[in-house]
Amino acid sequence: MNTNNGKNVLVTGAGGFIGTVLCKRLVEDKFNVTGLAMSGEKTENLEQMGVAIVRGNLTMPETIRGICDGIDTVYHLAARVTYWGTRKEFYDTIYDATKNILEEAAGKVHRFVYISSVVATGLGPKHRKGHRESDPVYKTGIFYGDAKLDAEGLVWNYHRNGKISGTVIRPTNVIGPASVWVRDAVDNLNKPFLPLIDGGRWSASLLYVDNLVDAFVLTGTKEIAAGQTYHIRDDYAVTWRQYFTDIAGLMGKKIKATTFFSIPFALAWPSAGFVGTICAALHIKTTMTRHNVAMMGRDNDIDNSKAKRELGWNTRVTYEDALRRISAWMKKEGLAP
Repeated sequence: MNTNNGKNVLVTGAGGFIGTVLCKRLVEDKFNVTGLAMSGEKTENLEQMGVAIVRGNLTMPETIRGICDGIDTVYHLAARVTYWGTRKEFYDTIYDATKNILEEAAGKVHRFVYISSVVATGLGPKHRKGHRESDPVYKTGIFYGDAKLDAEGLVWNYHRNGKISGTVIRPTNVIGPASVWVRDAVDNLNKPFLPLIDGGRWSASLLYVDNLVDAFVLTGTKEIAAGQTYHIRDDYAVTWRQYFTDIAGLMGKKIKATTFFSIPFALAWPSAGFVGTICAALHIKTTMTRHNVAMMGRDNDIDNSKAKRELGWNTRVTYEDALRRISAWMKKEGLAP
């Protein structure tokens, strides 16, 4: 007997890369799934799965009134997921949006699962390898991470006041079919050369999307997860150089001696601070941001033992299987032979 039958869940950011995979899994597990989508956002694939779609904008609280009525669990994924932009853009779509959905969830839902990020631990000039959930976290001026950390604080305020039962997940770099880490890799590998911070020697800290979704389901259904933060990272021993080499292989491209060139972190970090600030002010998209430099130029293999110990979570989909699934998607999209 499936005990999930009849339980109602809400997924914000349902139409995104991770949200779509989560919705599919929840429907398969016999949950009644409602997905929040923006006005005009395409949702046909979600509706075909059996997801009930509601339209609203988390930055406009009047558009989400009553959205949590009758909901048992909220999975809050919606956010500005990019590496460039102004502080206001990140705080509007991460901090303020989280506050608005928390206010709707308060006193109504049983569990509120918030997807934060490894960036919230203090991603910056220091390596994050081995960082545990109990270790200190701090802001580094990377707006995405700062906003995520402050949003975590909101979740814990509501949790401590008994308004919700909260859980925070901090995933690393999520890969899979249609992932930005795959799309951007393909785009960059189609250019004459690809710069890598410190030669791409640091761990890519990858996480396959289905393995992340496993963590979502576990944290949303296990009582032990209430009031807890979990670091979710796969046990792949893959550097950035290896990852880009593997994606190139899926594309049928041969890596040449001139394909990669190295930029020292000591040079990239201050340069990204200057370029990123100017481009954000002028609203010009750039990949030269401190977010990107810190993500690819430091070892961010945060400790994942707590999730294994308390939730029974593990790396179910291996790196080899992940590449096979990504390859199939790339061929379907015409990105690989």
